[in-house]
Amino acid sequence: MLRSEYDREIMLLALPALGALAAEPLPALADTAIIGHLGTTELAALALVVALLTALFSLCIFLTYGTTARVARLHGAGDEESAGALAAQAVWLGLGIGVVLGGALAIFAPQAIALLGGDGRIGELAARYLRIATLGVPAFMLILAGQGFLRGIGDLRTPLIVLGVGNVANVVLNVALVYGAGLGLDGSAIGTAIAQAGMGAALVVLLLRRPAATRRPRWSLMAPLVRTGGDLVVRTGALLGSFLVASAVLARVGEASLGAHQVAFQLFVFLALVLDAIAIAGQVLVGRMLGAGDAPRAYAAAHRMIVLSVAAGAVLGLVLLALSDVIPRAFTDDEAVIERAQAVWPLFAFMQPFAGAVFALDGILIGAGDTRYLAVSMVVAGFGFYVPIALLALHYDWGITGVWCGLLALMAVRLLTLGFRFRGRRWAVVGADWAARA
Repeated sequence: MLRSEYDREIMLLALPALGALAAEPLPALADTAIIGHLGTTELAALALVVALLTALFSLCIFLTYGTTARVARLHGAGDEESAGALAAQAVWLGLGIGVVLGGALAIFAPQAIALLGGDGRIGELAARYLRIATLGVPAFMLILAGQGFLRGIGDLRTPLIVLGVGNVANVVLNVALVYGAGLGLDGSAIGTAIAQAGMGAALVVLLLRRPAATRRPRWSLMAPLVRTGGDLVVRTGALLGSFLVASAVLARVGEASLGAHQVAFQLFVFLALVLDAIAIAGQVLVGRMLGAGDAPRAYAAAHRMIVLSVAAGAVLGLVLLALSDVIPRAFTDDEAVIERAQAVWPLFAFMQPFAGAVFALDGILIGAGDTRYLAVSMVVAGFGFYVPIALLALHYDWGITGVWCGLLALMAVRLLTLGFRFRGRRWAVVGADWAARA
């Protein structure tokens, strides 16, 4: 843990990234607090829509990660006009995805809500909310693309400011429309869509100020982004699928186990945001250094980020252990849920250093453009190791402990596969030509 020449640059990237990551769940939290005072029916409807949109938007994160890595490489090579052209392609791609996805959700809103179990008055309100919320979907995709470009050129402060102002506007608009204008649940959907439109427009304006070889849509420039996006969708989908299996297994084990899993898993997601800040720094630094043709420094900086991320994970693990009797009680008063949570708490805490290393390696390999390996390794870890363990846990009545042993195994397998790739350095392809990696 001695100081490194890369520490300052890592922190200058990681700290604003952490702020932006922490801001991401705030709109949903604010909407929940505002709608919660309308009634249980409205809150349940909101929960269904948020669950659906969160899953879909998670799959579209490639618009940020893929753009960051590619722009960072071009920025490192000093080719700012190509970086600007690539940003334009990300905007066109995001806009296209947003229009198609938003249109499909608007048309099939009742069916989508029904698949999630929404019926009756809850289903009606959720479908109506979803149809209004789809107006903001294209803007949200522009937000993802805009963040990706700005991160790629090393500007993580601007997205933090835009997201911060947008989230404040979201709260003000929702309060004004829900209560002031008396629009209820519809007002929340309208306010969120307006806030998203403002954030998306602000980021696009910033992109248009950058030099660009061309801003017209060109498939030859867009295709590598699409290929990278496909890899990251597979990676993210396999991860989400693994977590869905965990919930499905524990739903059959019992309410107490499912409740305990919800507490631990939501904390896992929150702590992942903290550790992911260093991973974002990895995307930027590795892409930039490889673009500049400096593979040794890219490897050295990446190694330092792994060390820092493991150290952060170890600290988080120790805090979790020290508060093992306190944290679960902050979420529930049910002694059965607390007992089940405490049964898996040591596994949860022990997982954090492994998670730190895995998240850092994810960011490093995304920055290097090695997304196909990430997709394959995630599928192998999720469906080759975790899912069988989870199903065995159900069959042999291992309960929540067995499921979390499976999640720990998932993390360990990912660490081994990604660590092997990192040490082999096959990811360290230098130069601005992404085709060598893509």
